[in-house]
Amino acid sequence: MAETALERFLADEAATARLGEDLAMALRAGDIIALKGDLGAGKSTLARALIRALADDADLEVPSPTFTLVQSYQTRVPVHHFDLYRLSSPDELDELGLDDALAQGAALVEWPERAEDRLPANALQVELAEHGEGRIARLSGQGATFERVARSFAMRDFLAAAGWGDASRRHFVGDASARSYETVSLPGQAPRVLMNSPRLVLGPPVRDGKPYAVIAHTAQSVTAFVAIDRALLAGGVSVPMIHAQDLDQGFLLIEHLGPEGFLGGDGQPIAERYEAAGELLAMMHGKAWPNRMEAAPGVFHDVPPFDRDAMLIEADLLVDWYVPWITGKPASDALRAGYHKEWTALLDRLEGQEYTLMLRDFHSPNIIWRAERSGLDRLGIVDVQDALIGPAAYDVASLAMDARVTVSPAIERRTLEAYVAARRRAGVFDEAGFAEAYAIMAAQRNSKILGIFVRLEKRDGKPYYLKHLPRIRDYLRRALAHPALGDLKEFYMAHGLLEERMP
Repeated sequence: MAETALERFLADEAATARLGEDLAMALRAGDIIALKGDLGAGKSTLARALIRALADDADLEVPSPTFTLVQSYQTRVPVHHFDLYRLSSPDELDELGLDDALAQGAALVEWPERAEDRLPANALQVELAEHGEGRIARLSGQGATFERVARSFAMRDFLAAAGWGDASRRHFVGDASARSYETVSLPGQAPRVLMNSPRLVLGPPVRDGKPYAVIAHTAQSVTAFVAIDRALLAGGVSVPMIHAQDLDQGFLLIEHLGPEGFLGGDGQPIAERYEAAGELLAMMHGKAWPNRMEAAPGVFHDVPPFDRDAMLIEADLLVDWYVPWITGKPASDALRAGYHKEWTALLDRLEGQEYTLMLRDFHSPNIIWRAERSGLDRLGIVDVQDALIGPAAYDVASLAMDARVTVSPAIERRTLEAYVAARRRAGVFDEAGFAEAYAIMAAQRNSKILGIFVRLEKRDGKPYYLKHLPRIRDYLRRALAHPALGDLKEFYMAHGLLEERMP
């Protein structure tokens, strides 16, 4: 694989520090940065800024490892700072534990030439040199590390075009997709959020020649977020204002809705907040939303339907991933056929039910609580790009059976009551039809999540999702208690799908 290169002009020490932040935002476990430059070239400034950005601590003491040879920091990505100037032989790298450091986190290596050929081929080479009245940074490398750094540089350029080129960057949050978010700050300005949303990479065909994401109608570009966000904002929902956008690259500079999450300080649900969120959904479901939404002049997003194919392929995650996990073998053809028969009959019952704009993941990770506001404005909503036109009951089920936190039956009931009461106040409301659709959508969503959480462990190496499975099984039992789901409940019980199992 051929190496590629980038150059950045550094006018002063502040620019060198910003380069360190740009590198820190791209760094992942297993990465190695080989830092070259003469004495006084700015290596220490760069290293210090990189490590402080990873630690999110502007005052962190970052001593030179000239005498200790290595300094380690337990930051967002554990980073190990090596100085090989006093290395007498490349073999001493074994004693310093470079391989162990890369297994645990990332490495920043000064005087990398002393390692000779012992550094990995995918190491990112960063060389600082005097250039006029400033410095020039030359970066070269190959593979994923270089690609991430190049994208981080493009994000800095996007900030500059928006007038925020001097902003400080800090990791904010990532999600289960390739999207990531940073907090960017300028003196005298309210902090903003930098959203990095690369175009979705479609997987292999799984059914009828189509990838899973196409069948499930997963958003493929940031255009969906922008269009839906603008429509929601116009409709009175507190979503982030978009200050700058680059639809081609997938970059947005958006409003920071606030620092407080939706849960209490102990990480537990607060009934009043769930009730307020239920009332927000009731307001949204009382509105007529367009199927076509504008992201930019002449650029539109057609909101997909949550159709039968999408519902079934999501539900199939249970037989694709969860069943093999609990049985130790793939789901049989007979089990699949019976599963599809039960779900097809249930989805038929959704005909004639209320359909509206559904946000799809309306739960605690995507809601900001703003106690200083009043009414529905207390709720800030993020992560809206995967919205569909589907059953109104779906988002209520997503909220009241929150996948990331245990919602007690009492809080679930209060949430539903708040939603139903608000719908009644607004006019005629089919409560019985809603209750049936709520149970069906809750069963579909929690069946899907059982499969997703196992897939995250088996395919993506994220075992910590398995701890949520007992909660999801409990939610599924609640949903299956509705009389309309009696046959599906019998099927699940007959195949042991509701039994408690330890990961």
